[in-house]
Parts: sequence; C-alpha cells; structure tokens
Amino acid sequence: MTTGEPPLVVIVMGVSGSGKTTVGRLLADHLGWEYAEADGFHPEANIAKMREGTPLTDEDRRPWLGSIAAWIDARLASGEPGVVTCSALKRSYRALLADGRPRVRLVYLAGDRDLIADRMAARGDHFFKPSMLDSQFRDLEPPAPDENALHVPVTLDPEEIVQRVRAALDL
Repeated sequence: MTTGEPPLVVIVMGVSGSGKTTVGRLLADHLGWEYAEADGFHPEANIAKMREGTPLTDEDRRPWLGSIAAWIDARLASGEPGVVTCSALKRSYRALLADGRPRVRLVYLAGDRDLIADRMAARGDHFFKPSMLDSQFRDLEPPAPDENALHVPVTLDPEEIVQRVRAALDL
C-alpha cells in the first residue's frame, strides 16, 4: 500500500543479471539519492557460497535481508531518500523489506532466462556464477498486483527504464 506520496526508498529487484546495479545506480544518480548495492550487505559466508556456485538458502538470506531492511528503516527515519538493489525473489523477502513501509516502492526488472543468461555470460566479473541463474528463476515469485510493484522489461535501455520509473513513481 502506498501513501499517494512519492516513495522515499526504491528497491530495484530482479534475478541476478537483470540490470539491478546499472539501473539502481543510474536512478540514484538522476535523483541525487543515496545508493546501496545489495551485494554489500551479504555476510562473507554468503559470498563464499556463491563463489563456489552454491545457491543460498532462505536461512542464508535472512541476515542479509535484515541488513537491507535496517538500511531502509534508517533512510525512512532520517527522511533521506535512497535506492537499494535486492533480488527480492520471493514474496516473503519483499514482505520483510516493504510491508508496513508505505514510502517504499518496488521496481521489478522483468526478463526471460535466456536473455539474462546471455548478459551474465558476457559480464564475467561477478562472484555470482551464471550456472546459479536457474536456481534464481526457480525461486522467483514475480510481484503480485497487491504488492504494488512497478514491472519494467529488461529489454529497454537503462536510461529508458529510469525515465519510466521516474514517471510512474512521480520522481
């Protein structure tokens, strides 16, 4: 549920390789807002698992999501706007981040597995193994209408995505 006011925090979500970092940074730059990269919230044990090609469990993700939620709450409490990236694959994860926070909005970068796999194969400089993409798509529960998420196709240019987000969220 939203307040009718523009969001104070935007969560850019989607599977790995969907463009969260690119779009999140670009959106934050356009708005002059604080930016936080979800990968920076992972405990070292999670990063080690992903480097080995081992998908994270819900238990692994719990402290990570808690850290992101704390960042969001700090932004809301201070009135300082921010953009944060987070895969937020499951509805339960998004509930931890957005429920009860009416000034938080989700932007879902939606794309098909083959396109995203091609992008991941081309980037090569990330700890997330492209072979783990299938586990992300298995876990993915796209946001339902009642979650009030903005769905944006990853086939668009990042600048066009940012313009759509700004227009749709009145930013």
